[in-house]
Amino acid sequence: MNVSRPATPRYPAASRPVASARELAADLVNAVLLDGQSLTLAMERARRGHPEARTIAAAQDLAYGILRHLGRLGFYLDQLLERPLQPTELQGLLLVGLYELDRGETPAYAAVNEAVEQAARHYPRARGLVNGVLRSFQRRRNDLVQAAAGDPEARHNFPVWWQERLAAEYPEQWVGLLATMNLHPPMTLRVNPRQGSVADYAKRLLDAGIDARPMGEYALTLAKPIPVHDLPGFAEGSVSVQDLGAQYAEGLLDIADGMHVLDACAAPGGKTAHILECHDVDLLALDSDARRLERVTGNLKRLGLNAKVAVGDAGTPKPWWDGRAFERILLDAPCTASGVVRRHPDGKWLKRPEDATHLATAQARLLDAVWPLLGRGGKLLYATCSLFREENESQAEHFLRRHDDARRETLNLPGGQGGQLLPSSDHDGFFYARFVKT
Repeated sequence: MNVSRPATPRYPAASRPVASARELAADLVNAVLLDGQSLTLAMERARRGHPEARTIAAAQDLAYGILRHLGRLGFYLDQLLERPLQPTELQGLLLVGLYELDRGETPAYAAVNEAVEQAARHYPRARGLVNGVLRSFQRRRNDLVQAAAGDPEARHNFPVWWQERLAAEYPEQWVGLLATMNLHPPMTLRVNPRQGSVADYAKRLLDAGIDARPMGEYALTLAKPIPVHDLPGFAEGSVSVQDLGAQYAEGLLDIADGMHVLDACAAPGGKTAHILECHDVDLLALDSDARRLERVTGNLKRLGLNAKVAVGDAGTPKPWWDGRAFERILLDAPCTASGVVRRHPDGKWLKRPEDATHLATAQARLLDAVWPLLGRGGKLLYATCSLFREENESQAEHFLRRHDDARRETLNLPGGQGGQLLPSSDHDGFFYARFVKT
């Protein structure tokens, strides 16, 4: 499935009035596939333009499902079309219809009728085409399913280049990894120890009729995802949503009270908040994106925590660094996010093979820039939410070659391979490497 990347978006993601969740979902899918926009950005615009929460939630569920299974759905659509779509915006509408027919949870007549009515409202001349494509899928479904099994992209719902890369780097696990990354992710909570223990909060959930299981010192995983504002005490800062794999960062930093700490790429602030929930430290939360830093400030306010928050490029310390050495640095570097693709299924279609190389260059720049800011005996934790070796193990090895005053420490991660956590039913994929300045 090809995704275009126009210089200027020509399809305003979910910005026009819509009649239903299906129509909004089609807009969201088109924003990704026709404009190359992230689904996160498209959803933000949708929420601003469509205040009806139920419609937003249903559209989000459809859009995420379509992008998780786009390899197969795109294969179906290619087989059903006799010529390229005109207008191309019909792609989103047809993918919604095919997804509902393929999933089988919606009555077939409802899925087809809604798609045809949507075409009639916006693309009257395409009404017959939409009806014909969806009816043809119903007739040919068994043959199409069998054919899709022989197509790698349709079978695994990942671009072929992604499959080849994982197969090379994880030869015994790649098929299982792809399957895991096509599932819904777990909803894991991080309990704020300043307001109570995991056991305390587990009882609050039980009293509210919410099923959850403890997953660690600060974590609980819900049996079924729910809106965050339905969580007891969420608004008061008792709990946050954070993947278990991301929660490991706090412990791996080996922090003690009173330390001077830098979170070099802090937004949206989950790891910053976790550090401050567990330790009384002097922390600078830095990020180059002022808009995303607003989320850090908002999270800290909700949780009743304090930190210095500053806009700045970690790769250029001079404008923001006061010359005082840090004792701990967390560098949660920009990456391909290949380890969290089940939370961001648009990523597997938007990313390109060369992106990891470009990002690895940026990661090396950030590492080299913040290392001089660390005091002797201090520790730097390098983190990504990637699975690709180029951004992870290779990055760590190259850093050690460039810095003879750095020593890498052994990390013991549950189920990890060295510093690499692979996606599982419990957590997403992350990489950690910790260096001490000798």
